[in-house]
Amino acid sequence: MAVSGSKLHRAVVEHMVRQAVYQRLGKPLPTAAMAPNPLVVNISARHCHLTSEAVEALFGKGHQLTVHRWLYQEGQFAAKETVTLIGPRSRVISNLRILGPCRNLNQVELAYTDGIALGFDLPLRLSGDIKGTPGCMLMGPAGFFEMSEGVIRALRHVHMSPEDAKFYGVKGGDEMKLRIGGPCGVLLERLLCRVDPSFKLEVHIDTDEGNACNLQPNTPCELIK
Repeated sequence: MAVSGSKLHRAVVEHMVRQAVYQRLGKPLPTAAMAPNPLVVNISARHCHLTSEAVEALFGKGHQLTVHRWLYQEGQFAAKETVTLIGPRSRVISNLRILGPCRNLNQVELAYTDGIALGFDLPLRLSGDIKGTPGCMLMGPAGFFEMSEGVIRALRHVHMSPEDAKFYGVKGGDEMKLRIGGPCGVLLERLLCRVDPSFKLEVHIDTDEGNACNLQPNTPCELIK
């Protein structure tokens, strides 16, 4: 997960340098350099989103999430707080990271391999679409919180601003493809577009997908309509 704040992301710096070099040489910009914003592809490891009520049940009344590190999307952070997930047949995952700030629903996002280890038949869902999904028990230092639903594998998706959407010729709800290069290059299809003025251009894939293509910070990636 990427860090925001005062430190520029590597992709942002490379995008600025690439544009400056081509302009200095008087050469036409390649397609990637013409994009208004650099493409960042991040692996979204297993995590959970919780309501303030769930946080208080797990960590004590009045407890608020504290920032461990800021994520690439503005205002989003990985919290210092973690929980233990108890799945079917009492199989557990310890140190499940909470992402903040608190939301209006409780949701756990896992990869398929996590689901196999825990005994879940994970549904593939858009974040927030949790009706009819499996539940679980979460354990924190102050108590337990039972989720009746909300355990999913999240659809791979791309966050983009309206400016980015216009450049790529897509709108919210459309699907794109992501070409990942390198020795283990792959083409990921059915990448859902999520468009909002507050979004930075960022693709989220899970650990199964990231490991399959050995995604590294310098791995070339390309969005395809």
